[in-house]
Amino acid sequence: MQSSISYVSSNSRVPQWSSDPIAGALGLLRPRTEVYPDFRAAGPWALRFEAFEYVTIGGVDQGECWLVFEDGTEPVRLCEGDLFLLVKSPAYRLASSLTVEPLPAQVLWESAAKGQVRIGAEGAADSGLCGGRFWFDEANAAMLIDVLPRLVLVRAGDRRNGQLAQVAQLLSAEAKNRTVGSVLVLDHLVQILFVHVLRAHADQTDHPVGWLRALSDDGVGAALRALHADVSHRWSLQELAGIARMSRSAFAAAFKEQVGIPPGEYLIQWRMALARDALRRNTCSISELAVAAGYESESAFSTAFRRVVGSSPKQYRDASGDRTARA
Repeated sequence: MQSSISYVSSNSRVPQWSSDPIAGALGLLRPRTEVYPDFRAAGPWALRFEAFEYVTIGGVDQGECWLVFEDGTEPVRLCEGDLFLLVKSPAYRLASSLTVEPLPAQVLWESAAKGQVRIGAEGAADSGLCGGRFWFDEANAAMLIDVLPRLVLVRAGDRRNGQLAQVAQLLSAEAKNRTVGSVLVLDHLVQILFVHVLRAHADQTDHPVGWLRALSDDGVGAALRALHADVSHRWSLQELAGIARMSRSAFAAAFKEQVGIPPGEYLIQWRMALARDALRRNTCSISELAVAAGYESESAFSTAFRRVVGSSPKQYRDASGDRTARA
């Protein structure tokens, strides 16, 4: 059965977990998207983007340009077909030349007509960009942001780029041909593009860290997927090592080296991330959540929750309800 991006069943108040770590993480992050207008330019141009604490995604679907961070980092040349992901980025520029004075991107986006913005002569574009950005649920944002570098770059010639290019083309076409349902289509396309870039990054074994790196490993990755598929199971090191087809000591060392923490601690952290989300949305009772998260009693669950989060499940749920009411 194909897993859903949301880990909450439509017919149950008790959380149902996903075996896909990327899908599970995005389900918890509950991304909110802003899709940029389709951008076309002829001649010299430059856009300045303010610092952003979450994730920006973009693609060059025509021409070439520079990506320049305003903290002195070496500029990056982007070519047609390249895609990039920016994580907690400082202010930056996209520009045809390093010497062009930039326009504020947000001001230009606000002037969009029919989902498109243009610099230069009509019909003479030699540069084109598409993309958008994501806001995440703050309580769990670190689970993704902390395992990504500031820049993820997938080059046009990369073997993983085929599907990415198709999605980027669809995104660009939909952005400038807005019609009934476009908001929903654009929202889904930019999230699909995001997932494809994460996959490509996870495949680049020299670069990923944390659980994203583990996904590219047949042994640790298999154990990680099993753990995600059944969070309520009382996993032993022996069971996980068996799934990974490794000895206990080799598996424990490999898991910690790739993910950054031991398997048991990872399971606790993931359970508590799921629990925080369920408590904020008040989808089930604390006793139901304790069972779903793999604890023999509500008190054992509460002790673990307090150790990780710093408050009891009830206090966290009540505080979350207060914040929602104030909002």
